[in-house]
Amino acid sequence: MTSQSNNKAKLTKRVVETAAPHSTERLFIWDTEVKGFNLRIYPTGRKTYFLQYRNQAHKTHKIKIGVHGNITTEEARERARQLSLKVSLGEDPAITNREKKTIITVADLAKEYLELHANVNKRMKSIKDDVRMISNVILPKLGKFDIKIITSLDLQKLHRDLKDKPYLANRVRALINKMFNLAKDWGWLADNPVLSIEKYQEEKRDRWLNDEELQRLWAVLEKYNYHLTTHVFKLLLLTGARKGELLQATWDQFDLEKGIWTKPSHLTKQKKKEHLPLSENALQVINQVKQFKKESSLYLFPGKIDGQPLQEIKTFWKKVIKEAGIENVRIHDLRHTHASHLVSSGLSLTIVGKLLGHTQAATTQRYAHLADEPLRQATSLFGDKIKKLTLKTT
Repeated sequence: MTSQSNNKAKLTKRVVETAAPHSTERLFIWDTEVKGFNLRIYPTGRKTYFLQYRNQAHKTHKIKIGVHGNITTEEARERARQLSLKVSLGEDPAITNREKKTIITVADLAKEYLELHANVNKRMKSIKDDVRMISNVILPKLGKFDIKIITSLDLQKLHRDLKDKPYLANRVRALINKMFNLAKDWGWLADNPVLSIEKYQEEKRDRWLNDEELQRLWAVLEKYNYHLTTHVFKLLLLTGARKGELLQATWDQFDLEKGIWTKPSHLTKQKKKEHLPLSENALQVINQVKQFKKESSLYLFPGKIDGQPLQEIKTFWKKVIKEAGIENVRIHDLRHTHASHLVSSGLSLTIVGKLLGHTQAATTQRYAHLADEPLRQATSLFGDKIKKLTLKTT
């Protein structure tokens, strides 16, 4: 969502650098000296200068001048003045720029995708994943090529080169698909060459901890109760939350009296506020976490750097599962473990889906086969009764 707030001020270095971003919306500060000159502040903290104007046909256009840090405020204002002068003389700088730039490379498209789409609409983790795929996979192969000459064959070859990593291959395909769809929307392309490329079959991980493994894991965690990260793993197991949701959680999200964790929309995968009831065991763990609370940090799990949450937990996870004698289990599998045991205990897929924050029933269907076990036990009750009655008559 975009905020069109009418904040007005003379744009100076001090004004620009002290302007704080909104957590979910883009903010604008309009310069009081040069008409149409403005600063756009993204939720990520990125600050970009633009000039907005009307041409002689009374159509509104905006031109990106530059990113603060790469260009100073005064340089941006001077550039805005020059562009405004051209507009007053009857020129349309936006059309002139498009005519000059006849070649738009994949690198150009990737840059605009990140600035205009990803940085505005996606979570920080997703943005980092996109940047990693763009930098490591897409740009080395296609970055310098004009998007108009990219064919399905080019993209099919890129997809084929990743066939040994089907999950990554499909994520790269989805990313390029979005980029080229945006290029169509912006009038840069007539067709999207990605559409004819089929996804690879992905095998979902079906790894969760059984009762014996849970006992061993919990015993090791109890041994390290003095370690902050221990409580991260305990709460992941007890709540089924995603790692990012928990590490970014702040104390004000928890109502310990009512036993509710309110996850804000900017932290959830579905971008919707979620209210998660907390068990007594989860509340006990949270109360234990209070011993690690820092006055300088709002986070439930404060990091070593003031004002930052806990970051690195994988090293301690490897230590814990090694001591517990558990193999081939990731931190995310604690979420699967939470859901799997609930379903196999007889809880409906609908309820489990709500607890996990799934917006689509299909997402919870991966646990459907576990729901058969309570039914099998129920049907066995009558079968066992028949067997006992039969034995009595023989």
